[in-house]
Amino acid sequence: MQTTEKTLSQKTFDTTTLDERKEFDRSRPLERDETTFLISSGKVEGTDVFATDGEKIGTIDHLMLGKRSGRVEYAVMSFGGFLGIGESFAPLPWETLDYDPERGGYVVNIDKSLLKDAPRFERDSEPAWDTAYGQHVYSYYGVMY
Repeated sequence: MQTTEKTLSQKTFDTTTLDERKEFDRSRPLERDETTFLISSGKVEGTDVFATDGEKIGTIDHLMLGKRSGRVEYAVMSFGGFLGIGESFAPLPWETLDYDPERGGYVVNIDKSLLKDAPRFERDSEPAWDTAYGQHVYSYYGVMY
């Protein structure tokens, strides 16, 4: 294997070492990285979402991540419909979700009546996911964008 060197922020590093690290990361068992503070995104998708009264209101369909920040911006909740027909999606700011291990799902600490008029979209008509949309969604839930 050929070793090449690169400089990043005045530090020289061996790209072979980085390649080996990437391969090692892929081979590690998922359970090793899951702790009280971390969870695989694959395990978040499909997780139930509950209102504070315990009623199931939806399921996490997918996450939206900031390309530059690496931060989870939204958990997109699917709800309504039957077998995918008539299903809607509501982007929930990540900060509005609280994981409850007893329920095995996320609790949204907002009044269910707010969800009726919450920003939502259909599968074929995703929003622009730009700053204006982010400000709209976050302000709707009373969270700072």
